Amino acid sequence: MSRPRALAYMLAATMLAMTQQVGANLVTTNVYQIQGELGATVAETNWLIAAYMAPNVSLSIALIKIRMQYGLRNFAEISIAGFVIAALLNFFVHDLQSALVVRFMSGIAAAPLSSLAFLYMIEPLQPRQKLTVGLSLALTNTTLGIPITRLLSPSLLEIGGFHGLALFEMGLALVAFGLVYALPLTTPPRVKVIGPLDGVSYLLLALGFGAIAVALSLGRIYWWLEAPWLGWLFAGAILCLTLAAVIELHRQSPLIDIRWLTSPATLHYATVLLLFRIVLAEQTVGASNFFQVLGFQNEQTMPLYGVILVAILAGGFTCATLLRPGRENAFYAVALVCIMAGALLDSSATNLTRPDDIHLSQALVAYGSALFLPAAMGQGLAPALARGPVYILSFFVIFLFTQSIGGLLGSALFGSFITLRTSFHYSQLAEHFSLANPLVADRIQQLGGAYGHVLTDLGLTRAEGVTLLAQQATREATVLAYNDAFLLIAVIAGSALIGLLTHLAILHLRERFVAPATTPAPAPQP
Repeated sequence: MSRPRALAYMLAATMLAMTQQVGANLVTTNVYQIQGELGATVAETNWLIAAYMAPNVSLSIALIKIRMQYGLRNFAEISIAGFVIAALLNFFVHDLQSALVVRFMSGIAAAPLSSLAFLYMIEPLQPRQKLTVGLSLALTNTTLGIPITRLLSPSLLEIGGFHGLALFEMGLALVAFGLVYALPLTTPPRVKVIGPLDGVSYLLLALGFGAIAVALSLGRIYWWLEAPWLGWLFAGAILCLTLAAVIELHRQSPLIDIRWLTSPATLHYATVLLLFRIVLAEQTVGASNFFQVLGFQNEQTMPLYGVILVAILAGGFTCATLLRPGRENAFYAVALVCIMAGALLDSSATNLTRPDDIHLSQALVAYGSALFLPAAMGQGLAPALARGPVYILSFFVIFLFTQSIGGLLGSALFGSFITLRTSFHYSQLAEHFSLANPLVADRIQQLGGAYGHVLTDLGLTRAEGVTLLAQQATREATVLAYNDAFLLIAVIAGSALIGLLTHLAILHLRERFVAPATTPAPAPQP
């Protein structure tokens, strides 16, 4: 393939990844900005995130077999056409109900784009580069969605509000549509791989993963112990996934290999992926929500996300240049060091912290996240490719579960921890609020004095002062809670680093000091 044509395929991969990522993050990064246009509360607007994620978290599992049986070319053309139609439907959204239907359809239509972006990125590369350079660049594209969406959203909202966001998403989809039709992928021979029970197994997996996705998206908002339907969702998910596992264990050609998924090596790999995805909530949820609490809008955090974007690109090019089979543990160690250092720096924030103050810490976290994903996927994908299609599907079940569900789990755990610690710190601060304390009384008088020119009743003035003092205490308690969360993530990353180094040391000592199991016997004497 000529160099210009190879660059065109890489451009197509980037456009597909941006189309999928920007579409996935448009609502997540602009919940407070679009709720007014939809006439909904913040809690109701978060249902849009749940509606998108419910089908999206599992559909890629079915699409792998569909692509193999019906042809890659047909798969690519129909997939991108479906996404264009879903993007077009956003222009008919005028309330929450219509938005929920369209976001559900968008979640279905966006599922094939991530795999197409991966395939377009590795198409022009030599075989030896596909799982190093190609994998690194493809996964770097998938992590650029949040910073790019936050950089573009303020201007798009100013131009056209929610429909301005939808217009940009449709523009990306149309460009990707043209590139897909102009640049065909190499189509492997079609293989009949869809069995009669695949539909039943996938339906149960989709229901189980979808229920978990909805519960994790909304549990922190409605609170876990106060909404009984959250418990029913988790119970239904357990039932569906259990039935799917029973069916798959008794099939000759299963959709996924349950025994391989539950092997010690696979569980260890899944735990590593899930742990990293949880600690990366420090950036995807922590930093953005922290500044929302302090009253900052997306426009004021744009320089910060520009720094994050540059750091992700630097991490991706580092992987493309240096990542080779056998070096994954070194990349894990560097990624953990970066995340731990960034979280430690963020754990000393105050209510005077501004986006400019955390450029270094967030750059470290972004760089660490960009180092981790290519190394992790490369380490797991190569053995799966060597073992056949069933193991490829099983590997993608692990990877998708830990990245999609793991991302939601990290956000849910991080947000719930913040809520609990905020209540704790507020109760600690409130113990010192006594009007008998001259400092507290003086502070209430100062705060209430702001209303002195409109309120003549001293009792009402004092009540307003107490309200403002409670608001300040809540803000300080929230800042302390975020510091606790950042410190907890630093501890988790540090513990994981110690565990990784200990594991590598044990393996090294075992290889060095364990004697050979057998020694050649001396020849018998005549």
